[in-house]
Amino acid sequence: MKIALVHDFLAQDGGAEKILSAFQEVWPQAPTHLLFYDRDHINPEFFNHPIKTSFLQKMPGGISKYQWYLPLMPFATEQHNLGDFDVVLSSSSLFAKGVITNPKTLHLCYCHTPPRFLWNEMHQYIEDLKYNRLVKKIIPFVLKSLRQWDLMAASRVDHFIANSQTVKARIDKYYRRPSDVIYPPVKTKNFYISPKIENYFLAGGRLVGYKKFDIIVQAFNRLGMPLKIFGAGPMMEKLKKIAKKNVEFLGQITEQEKSKLFAECLAFINPQIEDFGITAIEAMASGRPVIAYGQGGAQETIVPDKTGEFMDEQSWEELGNRVIRFAPENYNPALIRSHAQQFDEERFKNLIRDYVYLKWREFGERKGLV
Repeated sequence: MKIALVHDFLAQDGGAEKILSAFQEVWPQAPTHLLFYDRDHINPEFFNHPIKTSFLQKMPGGISKYQWYLPLMPFATEQHNLGDFDVVLSSSSLFAKGVITNPKTLHLCYCHTPPRFLWNEMHQYIEDLKYNRLVKKIIPFVLKSLRQWDLMAASRVDHFIANSQTVKARIDKYYRRPSDVIYPPVKTKNFYISPKIENYFLAGGRLVGYKKFDIIVQAFNRLGMPLKIFGAGPMMEKLKKIAKKNVEFLGQITEQEKSKLFAECLAFINPQIEDFGITAIEAMASGRPVIAYGQGGAQETIVPDKTGEFMDEQSWEELGNRVIRFAPENYNPALIRSHAQQFDEERFKNLIRDYVYLKWREFGERKGLV
């Protein structure tokens, strides 16, 4: 079985990239097809695998301006030459699902989510754009065209794999396609239970609007309790301007630093709606409870009163109330870590390997290839 991997692009080190890395570990010889990659902003481990990029890699303006080429991305995705492969495994939250394969090639898509900006968060996306009114009036027509292509592209996939029940419901809603759920991998072995807990709460990840770091800062401004935030993103400066001295911004940190922060915090704060939520699992792998908004992937990964607790609404008032009432002594770190280990990376790799070979065998028998 000759397999190729397809990913949208590499410009950050997020949850989707962790899944691609796991795919590459399972199939180290498989080439990875990308629209482009930004060497300065990705994990160097990707350099050890064969990578093939589209013509967007050499477009003027540099990779830092890749948003300019959004309308070209569907066309560039279709230019990936995958004719020599038995199986194509795409990792898609944007356009990778739209690759064109021949009739004897099985296409499996691990879907992180249908594109948020085209479907469930379209109106918020347009509202947040920093363009003038004329451009904002044109954008919906561009998005409509991309949405039509995205729907067509979903029909090219033979089988969808969803990263959570939350995403499974979106695939059914927007694409009218069934999917199987395989939860994303977490390197639980990189995290540990600390015998010493420090006096701070922790939050972190990409500092973007939908992750609701603003309500975390607002809540802790009023509580005056110590809060540490790791990560970087477009919201960084805005958050720093409104934060008081009890809120500490750590920026980009190493994996070792992150492990220590998780292990020694009172609790991890997670007020956003996540498709799955890898950072919450990392906190639990450290034996620490999570205070989360009770929607999306959190409902599938957090057990109320055992591994964390839920906010009823996304507001600083609700978060502040939860933090004031939070009692860390009510939680058993060993039980929390045990719960998190069901999402371990090795388990994921075994599940995805078995799934791919099962679907290839079924496909081959149906097509008379085996």
